[in-house]
Amino acid sequence: FAELASRIVACELCPRLRTYCGEIARVRRRAYADQTYWGKPVPSFGDANARVLALGLAPGAHGSNRTGRPFTGDGSGNFLYPVLHATGFASQPMAHSVEDGMCLQGLRITSVIRCAPPANKPQPNEIQNCVPFLEEEIALLTDLRVVVCLGKIAFDGYLAHLLRSGKISSRKGLVFAHG
Repeated sequence: FAELASRIVACELCPRLRTYCGEIARVRRRAYADQTYWGKPVPSFGDANARVLALGLAPGAHGSNRTGRPFTGDGSGNFLYPVLHATGFASQPMAHSVEDGMCLQGLRITSVIRCAPPANKPQPNEIQNCVPFLEEEIALLTDLRVVVCLGKIAFDGYLAHLLRSGKISSRKGLVFAHG
């Protein structure tokens, strides 16, 4: 996982995303003006022996792109981590920074795209560029039993993985819906 994380962080395959993340990190939101932003592709976080994988779209521009850890330091994390804590997956209810002591047990969090996309809308080639990272990570999760897709792009990304790996032969009948 450490070697995969270092390749993710070093990735430069998507110039549009790298430029966007770098600009967000340079300009910074006023609330975080005194903080140094991560501004690089965001590796996954959590238990290497996870049975559950939470799969999202991409890092948040002022959350993960700022902190370097999925769902950390933004509104999505403020919703997700209390739920994960209440269900025994997270060691604490809030995630503010990579130094906050947060640990996950039985769960790993990752995303289809490793860089924050403008307007949360990645281009198809950007999704394709991140596919090898997702494929490798899923292969490393040998105890994986459940994948929770957090949105349509995550759902589509996971179904594409299942098709590529031969675990399903068709998307027929598999439809994403909220709620």
